[in-house]
Amino acid sequence: MAKQPKGRAVSGILILDKPTGMSSNHALQRVKRIFGARKAGHTGALDPLATGLLPICLGEATKFTQFLLDANKRYQTSAQLGVRTDSSDADGEVIETKPCEHITQARVEAELPQFRGNISQVPSMFSALKHQGQPLYKLARAGKQVAVKPRQVEVFDLTLLAMQGSQVAMDITCSKGTYIRSIVEDLGLALGCGAHVAELRRLQAGPFVAEQMVTLEQLHELVESVQQEYAGKAPAKAQFAALDKLLLPLDTAVLHLNAVQLAPQQSGALQQGKIVTLDEQQVMPGIVRVYTSQAVSAESFIGLAEVTKDGVLRAKRLLQTQPQAD
Repeated sequence: MAKQPKGRAVSGILILDKPTGMSSNHALQRVKRIFGARKAGHTGALDPLATGLLPICLGEATKFTQFLLDANKRYQTSAQLGVRTDSSDADGEVIETKPCEHITQARVEAELPQFRGNISQVPSMFSALKHQGQPLYKLARAGKQVAVKPRQVEVFDLTLLAMQGSQVAMDITCSKGTYIRSIVEDLGLALGCGAHVAELRRLQAGPFVAEQMVTLEQLHELVESVQQEYAGKAPAKAQFAALDKLLLPLDTAVLHLNAVQLAPQQSGALQQGKIVTLDEQQVMPGIVRVYTSQAVSAESFIGLAEVTKDGVLRAKRLLQTQPQAD
């Protein structure tokens, strides 16, 4: 007899405010335990030093993580001038110090244009980028160095927010794969004094923004408040019902895609693995959101499909069941 999978078949997206000093995977496991979820994954790891927006996908939402990994991001960072570290952030070992009292805000502003637009950057050896299957940061910690190829990224906006003493605060909106520590490291080299990331906070990832974030403390407080309502003997169902209200619908991860509404017989055919022929005027070719009714709503979302040039709809990432929290 096959073993029953552990955990609830709960599906949705939680926008976590990851605390500093915690790995993204540790934060993910904490959320998974709190929700009693059977399956969970995060989209776009944050370094332990970093805080802020980390989308946690539960259940069927894990099918759409790639779209969040590919999304643009927004960060606020504090760069410490005058000190270089081996990891280009505050968690690393200091490898060089130089005077920086002469660096003015105007001088910093003058160097920033070179870091806007399409730029080439070499990822840090302390990044999660892999070399022959091994994360670079593991190789770096083992004292190994490998040649890392430059990569093209795009910085849509880079604004100097403030300069206080030797610390420079910046707001950066960029494409996927952009390393903020590399921008700060290269800025320090351009200024001639060196620099490293003192603080880093992510404020946006694709459609998700800081206002949607929930902390681990808030999750624990919610659980405690439910327990208090039931004099410390709250049924699990009541606890999970309160938590599940914090989850965003599955289609919020892919709202940037075009939508297609199917008639019942069409959606049924698609879910059975059959192709569906669309009217030419329905939608442009590409990946689309698919709904089971004429009204586009989270409740009628059944997943993603691909429209071919000849107007044929093929299943891409369909939900096994409608989202539910039990």
